[in-house]
Amino acid sequence: MKHVRGPLCSIDVGERTAETEDIDDLLESYIGGRALGTKLAHDRIPFDADPLGSDNRLYFATGPMQYSTMSFTGRMSATGLSPLTDGLLSSNAGGFLSRNFTGTGYSAVEITGASDELVIVHVTDEGVEFEAVPELEEATVPETCEYLEDEHDLGSEHTTVIGPAGENDVRFASIMTSEERAFGRGGLGAVLGSKNVKAITFDGDSTTEIEIPPLQMEIHGEAANSDSPMRDQGTTSVAEYANMVEALPSYYFSELSFEGIEGVSGDRVEEKKYKKGTCSSCAFACKLPTRDEESGLETEGPEFETLMAFGPNSGVDDIVDVMKSNKLCDVYGLDAISCGDTVAAYLASEDEFGNVDLIHDLVEKIAYREDVGDTLAEGVDRVHEELGVENWSVKGMEFAAHDGRTLNGQGLAFATSNRGADHMYAEFYPYEYPLVDADDAFDKSGLEGKPPKVVELENINAIKDSAVFCKFSRDFLSEERMETLLDADYDELLALGGEVVAMERHFNNQRGFDRSDDRLPYELPEFEQGLDEYYAERGWNDDGTVPEARFESGSGAAPADD
Repeated sequence: MKHVRGPLCSIDVGERTAETEDIDDLLESYIGGRALGTKLAHDRIPFDADPLGSDNRLYFATGPMQYSTMSFTGRMSATGLSPLTDGLLSSNAGGFLSRNFTGTGYSAVEITGASDELVIVHVTDEGVEFEAVPELEEATVPETCEYLEDEHDLGSEHTTVIGPAGENDVRFASIMTSEERAFGRGGLGAVLGSKNVKAITFDGDSTTEIEIPPLQMEIHGEAANSDSPMRDQGTTSVAEYANMVEALPSYYFSELSFEGIEGVSGDRVEEKKYKKGTCSSCAFACKLPTRDEESGLETEGPEFETLMAFGPNSGVDDIVDVMKSNKLCDVYGLDAISCGDTVAAYLASEDEFGNVDLIHDLVEKIAYREDVGDTLAEGVDRVHEELGVENWSVKGMEFAAHDGRTLNGQGLAFATSNRGADHMYAEFYPYEYPLVDADDAFDKSGLEGKPPKVVELENINAIKDSAVFCKFSRDFLSEERMETLLDADYDELLALGGEVVAMERHFNNQRGFDRSDDRLPYELPEFEQGLDEYYAERGWNDDGTVPEARFESGSGAAPADD
């Protein structure tokens, strides 16, 4: 099986130390990326750790495909204990960071401890340096990137940065790279903030040679010549269709379609797109650099999920207003999905849908935890009762689009996801839109035949997050192609993906998660039977826990201090 190479670099930001450790045995079994990060986190983070405490650890890792020049490989993974969900979670980001990370020569980087002052950590193939930067306290993401460019000649493609939201422990703070790409979901930016780490940079010329089959160039050529609408409109190309089939959450999930969709459709986004945007080595180029000529506003996006959260779900029908919300989230370092949904919850509580001035003010207040922003920074799960609204979250994570009340298989996938209500964990929704071959499609209603498919998709997505492949490679990566590129049987890959999902679940079980957390804020037909079938397919207990025999050694870490 193809896997990354190189030692683990373990950095204690409290002690200002960095050590390297040979982990070849893990690399041979866990590929890289999410699988490697999950194995390290499962064995090294105490089961009772505080997500915002010094015992939490954060792992950055690429996979073997970042040593190729193939399209769909400009991504990397981050893993840690989530301040939002209180469970083990991986997030990944695109952009241009991954190749610079491989240049350090490390297979993974571990951040642990907590600094007593704000620091930047510089990781190179020659070692690790710590730089105190008190002058960057509460600096925005662009301001921090400008500092790194001016003082260290490091472009944003070398950086992971948090904004004020991360420093202020906003539970859905993101880690930003390439300035406008995000390790978005789950609040890992707050983990860095709790450790007093403003940024981590990666640079070097020690990329290991990993032989990737010539198939990579065939896929690269197909990406360059694809006629996919995503190349013009990104993920917003699905917006009007989702609206038509009533799978587009609107007005804080009170409706399933939005009468103002024309004003925030993929066509409107395409009209504002002023150049092509891509990730490292990718010819598919589905990103969305957008500009409003009248106001001069420039941002990247919004993608469909951000469009949903700050558009229909907030009662907003002007794409420029959504672009500004998107920009503010990038500037302050916020997950745009969770932030938009939380803002929408407040709008529902105050009957202020469509009030764009209030929306933009709330985003800033959340980032700095000012006034009501201090409340909203906790996320929907923790504040819905105070606001007097329904709890639209799963395991503490706010919902993405592709509504499960219409797309019932995606609803089940939201419930079973270890990460919470995130659409990319299983990515079931395409199989309930008529966007795939008829043999692979499901009727959107009901759960018949869907639990085994949810399991398969969760498993293979864990492998994509480990390799690391972009999820939008799905039309270009057949089972046979994955086998060729990773030098492994498809069943072997599925089995490893299942182990990754089980490790996440097992860690979370030790923190009290069980079947009662696999819940939705709405009813689905035969949902309990669907859960039973899902657990049986995985070989888990009926209560949603992983049999202890699967992980007899438990966590490799000692319990956190009281």
